[in-house]
Amino acid sequence: MPVSASEPRRVEVRERLPGPVPPRTRLWLDFVNTDAAAHMPGGDLLRDFEALLTWLQSQAAVDEERASGIRRRAVLQPAAAAATLVDARRVRAALRALAERGETQDKVREDAVVEINRVFGRSAGTRRLDPAPEGGYARSFVPTGDAFAGLMIPIVESAADSLIGDELPRVRRCADPRCHRVFLDGTKNGLRRWCDMGTCGNRAKAARHRARHGDAK
Repeated sequence: MPVSASEPRRVEVRERLPGPVPPRTRLWLDFVNTDAAAHMPGGDLLRDFEALLTWLQSQAAVDEERASGIRRRAVLQPAAAAATLVDARRVRAALRALAERGETQDKVREDAVVEINRVFGRSAGTRRLDPAPEGGYARSFVPTGDAFAGLMIPIVESAADSLIGDELPRVRRCADPRCHRVFLDGTKNGLRRWCDMGTCGNRAKAARHRARHGDAK
């Protein structure tokens, strides 16, 4: 049936998701997911400075040679190592807020940018381009002076890249209210709800099934 000139036309509006589909993860989101909220009842994965350094190594944010030097320095300067851990947790708290509320709250984004720039500003060093172990090349930051300086640089650079790339619409918290993990939605339709379909997603499916059919007696 033709639409009259006086009748307004219906226009289908679809939510636009930014740019190309991003990779499945980001270093800063993995760092956020080390906190106690994401790992109850196991607790904070960064329970001490050694755990922080081990985690950074596991993510290739610190190479083995540098990590060995930092471990030796931590024995000689335990107070500095403890302060580095406190600072890392401070950065993580700001990035969790960014992941959970940064898309909708300007103040949260502004606070995260301040924190990112604080880390950048107090970390003196040089940048290098070196061959990566898996092939190709990787950019690295080599701190000068303080052995602990720059440990958070790869984390905040990852967060900065997400802000620059307008990825916050793709960052969300798992839809399971019992789960505090955050993730980057790399699906083409941008409709991913669960941090992991094999755990939280399956629990949600099972709960819906029980609600429809009742628990088996």
